[in-house]
Amino acid sequence: MSYTLTLKTRSLCEFTMNLERLPNEEKLSLCRKYYLGGFALLPFLWLVNVVWFFKEAFVKPPFTEQTQIKTYVKRSGMGLLFWVTVLTTWITIYQHFRAQWGELGDNLSFTIPLGTP
Repeated sequence: MSYTLTLKTRSLCEFTMNLERLPNEEKLSLCRKYYLGGFALLPFLWLVNVVWFFKEAFVKPPFTEQTQIKTYVKRSGMGLLFWVTVLTTWITIYQHFRAQWGELGDNLSFTIPLGTP
């Protein structure tokens, strides 16, 4: 099973990246970039990192960079789990207490729901 990323630009050019074709050093570099990018409040990058590099980290036969990739994948998974927990908690609290917060609850909302609370 290989993961392929295809990007299409305005000029309709197609760029494809296959992790199978990358050397291990570049895989490690890419994995590290996605891991660090997640700290820029982009937890989606951690999800991509876990999905793309799970096989490289835990399924493939051992290679030199595998231990570092494994570390980045584990940490990306923990960061993603943290973000999902925080966002789920906040959404639950906000949905439950928005009406009780009155004007503050409305000011925190992008759209103010019509009707009675």
